[in-house]
Amino acid sequence: MIDRIRSAIERGHVQWQKHSLERMLERGITREGVKLAVMKGSIIEEYKTAVPFPTFLIMGQHGTQALHVVLSFDEASDYCFIITVYKPDLLHFTEDFRTRRK
Repeated sequence: MIDRIRSAIERGHVQWQKHSLERMLERGITREGVKLAVMKGSIIEEYKTAVPFPTFLIMGQHGTQALHVVLSFDEASDYCFIITVYKPDLLHFTEDFRTRRK
């Protein structure tokens, strides 16, 4: 699925949800930074039954900082919907920023 998501992003098939743009502005994260994180990152969680489209948590990099991108992907239209973006912390994730703390 990551290859399909990357392909959609390369073609500009991305919709930025208002929430994601607000969070990115607050956190000093650019659209290009998000795209790069997805292009070089990996899926660490999948929510295949999410509505209206399957949703994914992707971990990538923003410079030297780990970055998490939550996005939905509509296979029928081949569009990504960027839901939110954040810099993971050690309170919620282990040191690799891939595993949630229990």
